Amino acid sequence: MNELTNWLDNVLRQNVPEDVTAFCFNLYDDGDNNWSLELVGTGSFDVDDTDWPCYEVTDFGTRAQPFAWNKAQKWGRVLTDVVSVLRKYLKNGKYAHVLKSKSAVGVGFVDGDIEILFAK
Repeated sequence: MNELTNWLDNVLRQNVPEDVTAFCFNLYDDGDNNWSLELVGTGSFDVDDTDWPCYEVTDFGTRAQPFAWNKAQKWGRVLTDVVSVLRKYLKNGKYAHVLKSKSAVGVGFVDGDIEILFAK
């Protein structure tokens, strides 16, 4: 998913609003093997509050321009693949420092659990 890394670089080169506390990657099952991913900055983070991604400050324009792809996979495999790419990005990505400058980074389907990939 090199395209995902390129998309992330483009999104993360933007200025992050001061009131962003954490980041969450929201995954969507768009039907017919179509998937999409957006990045939101949230105004709070609490590992014990599963609603923390709902306190959105910005979507960095990714709601209108999400990372989108078509692949015949089950949702669990899609999540595993995206988590793998994001973990690599957090280690070696061009703008990993931007993500790690805040309290946490999470990922998950919008109607499911959030997996925390990074927390201070």
